[in-house]
Amino acid sequence: MKIQYLGHSCFKLTESTGTTVITDPYKGVGYEMVGGQTADAVTVSHSHYDHDNVSAVGGNPQIIAKEGFYDLPGVEINGIKSYHDTEEGKLRGENVIFKFRMDGLDICHMGDIGEECSAELLEMLLPVNILLIPVGGTYTIDSEQAKEYVDRLMPDVVIPMHYRSRHSTIDLDKAQPFLDEFDDEDVDVCRKDVLEFFRDDLTEERTKVILMERTKSNDR
Repeated sequence: MKIQYLGHSCFKLTESTGTTVITDPYKGVGYEMVGGQTADAVTVSHSHYDHDNVSAVGGNPQIIAKEGFYDLPGVEINGIKSYHDTEEGKLRGENVIFKFRMDGLDICHMGDIGEECSAELLEMLLPVNILLIPVGGTYTIDSEQAKEYVDRLMPDVVIPMHYRSRHSTIDLDKAQPFLDEFDDEDVDVCRKDVLEFFRDDLTEERTKVILMERTKSNDR
């Protein structure tokens, strides 16, 4: 399966037979989403402007914004209820974590997770091969809290999202504090917008952190 980083918390996931899902399309973050995107489905973790710009995605996609199980050709999606803050949604509301089963891989998009890492939530999320997790703090978990999720979920690959890049106008931390939580040998600043993953390739004993770079920008 392929993962394309479109910026902020938005990724395009493509299953080997061609089924595509776009997560959390955005606007108003200081830069525009890469245009001309189409998908079979769009997942929305919560209804904030920088995560629910579904009109930016063409192709008449199915919009998935609630917890529950969904089936697409070759793709299984599980929406898991969580919270955008540490007070069970009283500050910023609910958040839907989406797990995708594609080509034998479990990909987890944490949305704007704000709640602390708990045994109950971990049980619903495991197993995870590829973790897409916010690291910028302010509105979500910060770098230290994100590291705790990584340590307890033990994914093969972690891809940071929802952090302050060069052109961001949202008050977020940069990705570097999160990268600093790991040994240098476990971090790859790849400067690519598309990566391809195969189940048989994910055999590392240690978690690999990959910082991707969105198309048409050298944001960092």
